[in-house]
Amino acid sequence: MNKEIKSNIEALLEQYDTIAAERKVVLQKVAAAIVSTIEEKGTANILYVCTHNSRRSHFGQVAGTLAAHYFGLENTNCFSAGTEVTEMNINAVNALLAFGLGIKGKTETEQQAYVFDYGGNENITCFSKRFDDKSIPAQNIIALMTCTDAEQNCPFIPAALYRIATPYQDPKSSDGTGDEATVYAERFRQILTECLYTFSLLK
Repeated sequence: MNKEIKSNIEALLEQYDTIAAERKVVLQKVAAAIVSTIEEKGTANILYVCTHNSRRSHFGQVAGTLAAHYFGLENTNCFSAGTEVTEMNINAVNALLAFGLGIKGKTETEQQAYVFDYGGNENITCFSKRFDDKSIPAQNIIALMTCTDAEQNCPFIPAALYRIATPYQDPKSSDGTGDEATVYAERFRQILTECLYTFSLLK
């Protein structure tokens, strides 16, 4: 993990008090699901789901990966998916770059994939896909529904041992306003703070 990302994460560790008490109850439920899955299956695969897999779910995948890496949770893996296939939003990409990640490369496949580098040989591949895409493990899934639309319109994920609603406000509302950088950065930091809190409970 590069120094900029590590520094940004350590600043967020001091912001757990910004998480509302009722939200912490939900995050504690997520942590309990992860612990149970690891104890029973050996590995927990956390799948962040949002309708278009373009913004919040990718933020979840990246934030979860960074948090797991920071706490040394080798048996916790993070993925993202949607109920529809679109593309990763460029404002979400820019927010990750602003946080300290680099783009190691892009792949021009059916859906453009961004390969984000967060230090050393560590990277995260993000592209829009459905929850049944072959790139997502078919077992040991904990599905976190990051938007209310996905929660309502994605009633069944076959591989999910747990399905927990963890909705976030959509940063899409800022698109075209000139405030995109601020709003997207705030949403990513919020999601990462909650991931750090959740994963800190596993230590």
